[in-house]
Amino acid sequence: MKTSVQIDREILAALKELKKHPRQTYNELILELINFYKNVSINNQYDEFLHKIQQEKMKELWDNEEDEVWENV
Repeated sequence: MKTSVQIDREILAALKELKKHPRQTYNELILELINFYKNVSINNQYDEFLHKIQQEKMKELWDNEEDEVWENV
């Protein structure tokens, strides 16, 4: 089953520029963009998870009395 979707001419031009080859369909291109977006989202979640873990460890390493003594020298 197929549907019609209305988009601005600027978006259509941008989609044409993204095509890998002239015979690539918009359906293929949009599916590729969706998959790319999903992969980026998954990677961002992983990066955020690592960042939170690293924040706690860095706080443990840097927030100590020895470092505070050196700041006041």
